Amino acid sequence: MECRYYTKLKDGAVECQLCPHHCRIVNGKTGACRSRRNEDGVLVSEVYGKPCSLAIDPIEKKPLYHFHPGTQCLSIACTGCNFRCLNCQNHEISQVSPDGVNHYELSPNEVVALCRKHHCPGIAYTYTEPLTYIEYVTDTARLAHENGLWNILVTAGYVCQEPLKDLLPYLDAANIDLKSFSDSIYQRISGGHLKPVLDTIQAMYDAGVWVELTNLVIPGVNDDMQMIRQMCLWLVNNGFADNPLHFSRFFPRFKMENIPPTPIHTLQEAKRIAEEEGIRHVYLGNV
Repeated sequence: MECRYYTKLKDGAVECQLCPHHCRIVNGKTGACRSRRNEDGVLVSEVYGKPCSLAIDPIEKKPLYHFHPGTQCLSIACTGCNFRCLNCQNHEISQVSPDGVNHYELSPNEVVALCRKHHCPGIAYTYTEPLTYIEYVTDTARLAHENGLWNILVTAGYVCQEPLKDLLPYLDAANIDLKSFSDSIYQRISGGHLKPVLDTIQAMYDAGVWVELTNLVIPGVNDDMQMIRQMCLWLVNNGFADNPLHFSRFFPRFKMENIPPTPIHTLQEAKRIAEEEGIRHVYLGNV
């Protein structure tokens, strides 16, 4: 399917305008997410209607603790991510090309029908980075709303604001992975920048989407308590005092297998600081 967010350049190249990378893609190649390819001057999504993972999950797994607790959701994912996180937990499907993973063939209508068949009240776009297949998410989410289902986005939030605006009317809740409060750490660990993520968090909040945030605390990387305090201050000052903040425990994974698991006392100290700064609902995950 042709993508919605790009411009054509000279010599058959295109510029993707979905995320802040603004990938310039020559014919036959993909952008950083590996799932949006230039085919003879047309940018196409290679994963539209081709989810690689389907599951029924408790909503708390997303994690969402204050949005319809105790319910289940249909979780769906396609390959692709526009980050290159060294600690990626789902690198087998997020850091690979679409042709390297088995997939289903499911149109947006079929996803909605599957959700209703299994009596799930909502759909979660999760596991990889759903914003890299935003056309599929938007079309499915719109149909879900028409059928009385809600939509959840589990995301790192690295997206341009114009594409996000097209999706926001169909989102009900989101968990956003706020990886740190340092632009240099974002660049070094994930290959992106902090500000676009903060813009996404604020845009979702302003649009009335229920937002919960996750901060994976990695020893020696983003466990500086002063930085965590600054992050919590930003959240409180921007209206997120009542939005749950999940501090999640790191375990060795992918290209960070040499780093030990996060000590429990580190998470407890982060929780203390968050509550001290005025965040009212703080949870510890992976403990």
